[in-house]
Amino acid sequence: METRIDRRFAALKKEGRAAFISFIMAGDPDHDTALEIIKGLPGAGADIIEIGMPFTDPMADGPAIQQAGLRALASGTTLKSTLKMIRSFREGNDETPIVMMGYYNPIYSYGVDTFLKDAKEAGVDGLIVVDLPSEEDNELCLPAQAAGINFIRLATPTTDDKRLPAVLKNSSGFLYYVSIAGTTGAAAPKPSDVAIALKRIKAATDLPVAVGFGIRTGKQSAEIAKIADGAVVGTALVERIASAKTNEEAVSSVLELASELSAGVQSVSK
Repeated sequence: METRIDRRFAALKKEGRAAFISFIMAGDPDHDTALEIIKGLPGAGADIIEIGMPFTDPMADGPAIQQAGLRALASGTTLKSTLKMIRSFREGNDETPIVMMGYYNPIYSYGVDTFLKDAKEAGVDGLIVVDLPSEEDNELCLPAQAAGINFIRLATPTTDDKRLPAVLKNSSGFLYYVSIAGTTGAAAPKPSDVAIALKRIKAATDLPVAVGFGIRTGKQSAEIAKIADGAVVGTALVERIASAKTNEEAVSSVLELASELSAGVQSVSK
């Protein structure tokens, strides 16, 4: 079953360029402001939008995204309101792929079958659930694929050749390569190191490989676009929300940076 993610990467391959993938936390700093940002991201050049599901114990996230999650929870954001936000986005945009990213607990509490039904109806195309390893595929991965939703996995610098097949098994949409060990928002990735890792990964899969963690500028996104199928940026965008004095400034600041990052990606022809 072809998804919006599959179609977007196929179209970008024809264009001869990588994807710019943006991350925003649902409900940060509040529902309406987050929705305005998400609605503005395609116009700012986002090819795929990842939307964070706020959770009380985000163990893989650095301070900026942890704080974004806390702001979202404080504003009353739930999994149900996150899906409502995606439905609102879909009223004006049926093309841009949406990936929900987060942890399993909120989905488990919601009920897997109910969540997948509601997510599909809302217009969700993919899931990244960072605390569900491939050994637990029956929990969510396989039901998601059966519902027509891509299940996107993470690979890291510590994913060796022995572990890689398990990571790739049942993965779809794209593979998210975490370019540096540690939590989100850490130091910038070194392109030469990333290139070596991607060569090894691409020898084992036909999936597009997007690279994230530590990309903050248009120059850095261009460097990643030269060697990967996508550049993922979250922390740098979320920090714009944290530093904004007003919600209006948050919207304009995030979209301004998104435009810069997108321009970096689009400056590279493959």
